[in-house]
Amino acid sequence: MTLSAQGTERFNLWAPEAQSVTLLADGRHHPMARVVAAGPDAGAAAGAGADGWWAAPDAPATGEVDYGYLLDGDGTPLPDPRSRRQPEGVHSLSRTFDPSAHTWSEGQWAGRELKGAVIYELHLGTFTPEGTLDAAAGKLDYLVDLGVDIIELLPVNGFNGTHNWGYDGVLWYAVHEGYGGPAAYQRFVDAAHAAGLGVIQDVVYNHLGPSGNYLQRFGPYLKSGEGNTWGDSVNLDGPGSDVVRDYILDNAAMWLRDYRVDGLRLDAVHAFKDERAVHLLEDFGALADAVTAETGRPATMIAESDLNDPRLLYPRADNGYGLAGQWSDDFHHAVHVNVSGETTGYYEDFGSLEALAKVLKRGFFHDGSYSSFRGRHHGRPVDAARVHPSALVVCSQNHDQIGNRATGDRLSQSLGYGQLALAAVATLTSPFTPMLFMGEEYGAGTPWQFFTSHPEPELGKATAEGRIKEFERMGWDPAVVPDPQDPETFIRSKLDWSETGEGDHARLLDLYRALIALRRATPNLTGLGFAETAVDFSEADGWLLLRRGSTEVAMNFSAEPQQVTVAGASITLATDDGVRLAAGRLDLPGHSAAIISE
Repeated sequence: MTLSAQGTERFNLWAPEAQSVTLLADGRHHPMARVVAAGPDAGAAAGAGADGWWAAPDAPATGEVDYGYLLDGDGTPLPDPRSRRQPEGVHSLSRTFDPSAHTWSEGQWAGRELKGAVIYELHLGTFTPEGTLDAAAGKLDYLVDLGVDIIELLPVNGFNGTHNWGYDGVLWYAVHEGYGGPAAYQRFVDAAHAAGLGVIQDVVYNHLGPSGNYLQRFGPYLKSGEGNTWGDSVNLDGPGSDVVRDYILDNAAMWLRDYRVDGLRLDAVHAFKDERAVHLLEDFGALADAVTAETGRPATMIAESDLNDPRLLYPRADNGYGLAGQWSDDFHHAVHVNVSGETTGYYEDFGSLEALAKVLKRGFFHDGSYSSFRGRHHGRPVDAARVHPSALVVCSQNHDQIGNRATGDRLSQSLGYGQLALAAVATLTSPFTPMLFMGEEYGAGTPWQFFTSHPEPELGKATAEGRIKEFERMGWDPAVVPDPQDPETFIRSKLDWSETGEGDHARLLDLYRALIALRRATPNLTGLGFAETAVDFSEADGWLLLRRGSTEVAMNFSAEPQQVTVAGASITLATDDGVRLAAGRLDLPGHSAAIISE
C-alpha cells in the first residue's frame, strides 16, 4: 500500500491483529475502519482486513494535529509508528509534520560521492554546548575551513530521556525534539549543502531501545526469541515481514527525499536476521539507485559490518548488495595498535606493521585468516577488480572505539603529538575514505563516554550495573567506569572548543587541515586502486612506506630515529621539523611521518 502524506490517508495505520482501532486527534475520537485492498497480491489476513491496514475517514485532512491510537478499547493512546514529531516525548501523543513546508535554499547542490571525500562524524548533543541542530549549523564554517566534505550525524531519531548516544531510538521517523525536531533538521541539511558539505545520517534498523517501543503492540515488527546483542531482532523474514521491510525502506526514503540527506550509514548490519532470497541490504542498494535516478544526486548507502564481507559492495547484477561503502574496523585496529602499543582483546591479531601493511594493500586483515578473538577463521578477500578502495570507510577513532572503552578515553588522552600525527597521516593518506570523529582533529582533551538519561529508575540502574559487569569481564577496574546515568558523564563528553587555539591542539589542527588539503590536491591519494598500492616496512625498525603511484608516505612508528630509502626528491609535508631528505635517504625522527613527491 502506498500511503500519502496528505488527506485522511496520513493517519492510516497497520495493526493486523487489532479487533478495533480508534484515532484520537485534537481531542476527538475517530473510529477507524479496516482497509480492504484489491488485486491478486492483496493477501488474506483473516479478521484484520486484507493486509491489516486501518483508516479514519473523518480524520482531520489538513493542519497540524496532535494524535495517537487506541487499540482494542485500551484507554491509553499510543504514538504513531511513523510519527514525525514527539514534542512531549516518546510515550506521548504524536504531532503531524509537513516536510513540504520548508523552502529549500541549497541552490545548485549536486550531491557528494564517497570517492575522494573526507567524512566528519559528530554527535549533536556533545558537539556544541547547546547540543542542538541549529547550534551545530553555527559550526559549519569551522568544518569547511577544516576541509571535510561530508558530515555524518549519529542517530537523531526519537528516544526516551534528554540525552544518549542515539542508538536507543524507538521512533525511527521522528527527529529527537531536544535537537530541535524535524524543522531544525531540514534547516541543518539546507545550511550544510549551502556551505558545500554533504550529510550522511546514521540509522539503526537492527534493534529498538528499551523505553517507548510500542511497535509490537501494533503488529509483528519483532521476532521474539530471535534476539541479537541489544534485544529482539526486527522481523525481516517472518510472517508480516513485507510490511515491516516497507516500514524500514520507507523510513530510509524519508531521509533521502524529505530531508535531502546524501546518504545513510546503516548500523550493525551483521545483526540483521534475514533469510529471504532478496536480502534487505540489496533492497537498500536498489533504493539508493532509485533515489539517485530520481534526484540526479548520489544517494550513498554505507554499512557498518564486522563480517569483512566485500559482497556488500559488489554490484547487484553480480549477486552483490550494491552498497556504496562499508566500514573496515581492521584498519582502525591496525593503526591503534601501532600508535598505542595496546594488544589486548580484539587488538591481539594486529600487533605488527605487517597487519597494517596487509590492510593498506587488501582492505581487510581478516580476509579468511584465523581470528584469535573470534576463535575461528573470518572474512573473505576483496576482489580488487570490483571494489575501489574508497568504498571502505576507515578511521583511527570513532564513537564506538572511544565510547566503548571503560573510561571513554581518546588517543589524545594517552598519546603525544607525534603519535597522534602518525594516526592522522595513516588515516588521511590511506587508499580508503577517511572518517574523523569530532574533536580528533585537534586532539580533544575531553573524553567521549557512554551516557544515558533513562527516566525510569530501574532501567537506569540496570544500565549502570550492566556497564560495570561488562568491563569487569574484560579485566577493567569497575571503579573507573563512569555511571552512564550521571549527568556529569554527559557533560564531560562535550567538546571544549577553547582547546583549538592552544599549544599542541592548535598544531595538530593545522596538520589535519594541511593533510586534508594535500589529499584533495593529490590524485594519487584518492584515485588509484588496490593494484596501484604498494607497501614496504621494517618490523624490526618500526617504519612503513606506503606508495600510491609517485606519492610516497613514510611513517616511523618507533620512538627512535629511522632512515628510509625513498624514490621521490621533495618533501611535500612533514610532521616533525627534524625530517630530512637527501639523495634518496629520508631521515625520520621518532614518531614522525613525511609525504614525498617526485
